[in-house]
Amino acid sequence: MADECESTEPRDPLIIKFMTIESEIYDLIVLGGGSAGYAAARTAHELNKTVAVVDGSEELSGLCILRGCMPSKTLIYSAEVLHLAQQGKLFGFKGSEPFADLAAMQLRKRNVIKEFSDYRKQQLEDGRFSLFRQKGYLSGPHTIRLEDGTELNTEKILISTGSLINTPDLPGLVKSPFKTSDDVLNLDTLPEECVVLGGGIVACELAQFLARVGCRVTQLQRSSQVLKEFSNDAGTVVGQALRDNGINLQTETQLQSFEPLGGDRVRVNYDWEGKSLSIETNFLFHALGRAPATSNLGLEENGVKLSRSGHISTDSFQQTSLDHIYAAGDCAGPHEIVHIAIKQGENAVLHAFGKEVEPIHYDYLLGVVFTDPQVARVGLSPDQIRERGIDPVSASFPFDDHGKSILMEAKYGYVAVHATRTTGVILGAECVSKDAGELIHSLSVAVALKATVNDLLKADWYHPTLSEIWTYPLEDIAEEIGAK
Repeated sequence: MADECESTEPRDPLIIKFMTIESEIYDLIVLGGGSAGYAAARTAHELNKTVAVVDGSEELSGLCILRGCMPSKTLIYSAEVLHLAQQGKLFGFKGSEPFADLAAMQLRKRNVIKEFSDYRKQQLEDGRFSLFRQKGYLSGPHTIRLEDGTELNTEKILISTGSLINTPDLPGLVKSPFKTSDDVLNLDTLPEECVVLGGGIVACELAQFLARVGCRVTQLQRSSQVLKEFSNDAGTVVGQALRDNGINLQTETQLQSFEPLGGDRVRVNYDWEGKSLSIETNFLFHALGRAPATSNLGLEENGVKLSRSGHISTDSFQQTSLDHIYAAGDCAGPHEIVHIAIKQGENAVLHAFGKEVEPIHYDYLLGVVFTDPQVARVGLSPDQIRERGIDPVSASFPFDDHGKSILMEAKYGYVAVHATRTTGVILGAECVSKDAGELIHSLSVAVALKATVNDLLKADWYHPTLSEIWTYPLEDIAEEIGAK
C-alpha cells in the first residue's frame, strides 16, 4: 500500500522548489529540514535573515514525523488499547476477545501522520526560505554544492542532517535480510515470529508492540538488562514487563554470526549462559542503534571536527570547530531527542547572529521511553549529583502500594526523587509506571525552577490520582533532611 504521506508531485531530486539568484550570498544555509533544521530556519527568518534550506530526502518533514516519534507512538498506543481490551475479564466484563488488524492500524497511523507531515511540508515551502530539494555538501568553508553542481554561498551554515541506522561489524549481518524500525512501522501484515537484536529504547518499544499485536518475539540483548542508559531499577522493571508480555528476553548474550538461508530467513548464532545457541527467523529486526549522518558532507575536508562516534563536535552554543558553522540535532548529539534538537537549532542561530542566549546544558534533561510501563526521568541521577561534589538524598515509592495504580491494575514500577541533603533542592527524579511520560512533568518543572521538596509539599495533590504518589518520596526526604 502506498504511503499516503508521499507527495504526488514528480520525484526529481534536482528540482529546485524556489529559484534564487546564484550570486546571492545567504545569511544562513541549513543542511537538513527536520526538526532542528526547520527550527533554525524559522528562527533566522524571524531575525530578518535570508535563509536557504537544502534537503534531498525523499520526503520532507524529518525523522520524528515520518519514521520516528509520531508513527511509533501512534502504533504503540493502539497496541496498548488492544492489550487493555484483551484483559476484559480482569476488569469485570465479558465479550469476544479483540485481535490486531495491522492494516487498519496502519491506515489510522498514516492519517494521523499525514496531518503533521503536510503541515511541516507547507511550512518549508511557504516562501520564507529558498528550498532546494537536493542533497548538498560543503565544497568550501562558506559554500554548499548541490547535486546538479549549483553552488550556494553563505555567511553562516547550520548542519542538521540527522541520523541513520547503524549496522555494527558483525559477521554476516550486512549480508543478511534484516528489517529496521522503518519496516516494523510499516507492517500491514503480522509476522508469526521475529528476533529482535538490541535492548535500547527502539528495541524495547517495538518488541513490546510486536508482542502485543500477536507476534512471537525473541529479544537478544548484550547487557545484563534492557535500557542500560537508565537506572538498574528501571531496566529490571521493564525487562520483567516484557517477559510478562510473552517476550523471550535473553540478556547477557554475545552475537557471533548471521547466516542467510534464502528469502528472508536468517540463522542467528550467539552465546548465552555459557552455551552456543542458534535461532532461525523470517523476521530479523535489527535495532542496534543509530549513527550520526555526517559522511559525504565535506566536513573534515573543510575543517569541521568530528568526535570519535562520528558526531559533529560542538560547544554549548552548537558552534563547531569553525566559528561560522553550527550543528544541531542527531548529527551533533549528545541526545537524540526532538525537543533538544529544536532547542539546539534555535540557540545556534541566535548565537550565530549575535543575540544573547544561554548556553545549552543538560542538567534539566527530560527523557521518556514509551514501553508499558513507561520510563521517564528528569535532571541528574544520584551518581551525577555526587560527581558535582553534592551529597544527595533519595527516596522512592512503589506503584504496587499506591491506591490509584492498584485499582487501575497498573502496579509495575516506582517513583524516585533525588535532592540535595543540605537544602532539599530537587535535582532529579525518575518514574517507571503507566503514563510516566505525563507524570514526570510536575518534577520537570520542579527541577527547572530549583524547587525544594518542601515547596512541592505546599501544593495540593488530589486523591486518588497517580500523581499524588510523588508526595511519598517528597515527605520522606523532607523528614530526613529536617531531622539533621
